Amino acid sequence: MQRHQDHTIQIYNSLSGKKEIFKPIEAGYVGMYVCGPTVYSNVHLGNVRTFMSFDMVFRYLKHIGYKVRYVRNITDAGHLENDADVGEDKITKKARLEQIEPMEVVQRYTVDFHNVLHTFNFLPPSIEPTATGHIIEQIELIKTIINNGFGYEVNGSVYFDVHKFNETNEYGKLSKRKLEDLIHNTRALEGQSDKKNPQDFALWKKAEPQHIMRWPSPWSDGFPGWHLECTAMSTKYLGDNFDIHGGGMDLKFPHHECEIAQSEAAKGTSPVNYWMHANMLQLNGQRMSKTTGNTVNPDELLSGNNKFFSKAYSPSVIRFFNAQSSYRSVLDLTDDGLLASEKGFFRLMDAINNLDELKAGTTSTFNVSEWKQKCYDAMNDDFNAPILIAHLFEAAKLINQIKDNNASLTSEDLEILKQTMNAFTFDVLGLKNETKSDTSTDKLSGAVDLLIQLRQEARANKDFALSDKIRDELAAKGIQLNDGKDGTTFSTN
Repeated sequence: MQRHQDHTIQIYNSLSGKKEIFKPIEAGYVGMYVCGPTVYSNVHLGNVRTFMSFDMVFRYLKHIGYKVRYVRNITDAGHLENDADVGEDKITKKARLEQIEPMEVVQRYTVDFHNVLHTFNFLPPSIEPTATGHIIEQIELIKTIINNGFGYEVNGSVYFDVHKFNETNEYGKLSKRKLEDLIHNTRALEGQSDKKNPQDFALWKKAEPQHIMRWPSPWSDGFPGWHLECTAMSTKYLGDNFDIHGGGMDLKFPHHECEIAQSEAAKGTSPVNYWMHANMLQLNGQRMSKTTGNTVNPDELLSGNNKFFSKAYSPSVIRFFNAQSSYRSVLDLTDDGLLASEKGFFRLMDAINNLDELKAGTTSTFNVSEWKQKCYDAMNDDFNAPILIAHLFEAAKLINQIKDNNASLTSEDLEILKQTMNAFTFDVLGLKNETKSDTSTDKLSGAVDLLIQLRQEARANKDFALSDKIRDELAAKGIQLNDGKDGTTFSTN
């Protein structure tokens, strides 16, 4: 059992721009908030990378003995198009286009989000609050901000007075932006005439007559501002000042900047001690974009049904690929990179699966305790998974040497090696033990399912010659198709 007291963790704090020794507010406990998805579409692979990075942080903190309250929200209202204060709510727009209720949109894509994260072996957060479940808290927070002189109401909408706030505080300290520069670079936008200044952001928006998602408030029937939601939910469950706030680099400004301003305006204290930001995921050296078609979703990557990759990849291979790069680095998703990660992943799995077959010797030719400490040193250095993986491969090489009788470990050192390899590979990195044969079986199943689908299409088109050919060719390969009332299944001889 690891003791957090035995570890000194350094975290790169986006607020200070440097690594800092992690000192939790309460000894032995960590409060961590990560901005969750806006559930209006299938979860983006870049978002999966961010959540995967913080899943690893969560896992490691738990592994070394911290009691962690991990809060990751669901944004199910109030997030307008282009992260702006004007335009249409993303969820309402999706509901209008598909002619369904907004909460049907929320339900569909929340389920998708959970399914994808389950596929990638994520640990669930301690609390997963929704924006719509915390309207009362948000209204009370707005009242406090207004009473403190940093919010104003115009025509039923409430805005945060950035200029007034900046007189006594520093707006822009997280993103390293100066208000003067923001003023200079701001264009006059339609629909912003209600604001005192274009830099002010919405705390509450009055709903237009056609807006479906609305709640009563002292100012109007409307909905909360996107930035406000995270401030209300994070401080409710973690306190006015908590340890870690995480999210994607794209949220640093304006979302996280506004969170800081809201908390300081309402509570008089900085909300977060350590701000952590995961960097972008690129596809073949280019930014992912739906408009250019340079994008792939998790299901397409897992199934191989896409134009970018030569094959399907398992969830653990994708997790391993992600862990081979620092969470603060831009990660370029390429077929060559995934193929290399797959080879490395199976090499690591082979070594771990050989651990139980190793026989102890009378002497040790490898300093296991020193190696173990290096693994912890890597993770203690801003959760440096790439360095950790390098040490795991060092151990994999040792395992092969012991198997070939070119090295030896005492029974005590062998047990330490087993425990440490398993702990970091499965508990911390969140990988699952897979073998190449498992992947081959998955590939076979996917290929036969595709042929079954083609056969069904041939039968529907009355192309019985092709239908019979698919069945007969598979039978010749030892794969028997079985037609039943619930569809077609297959078995191998």
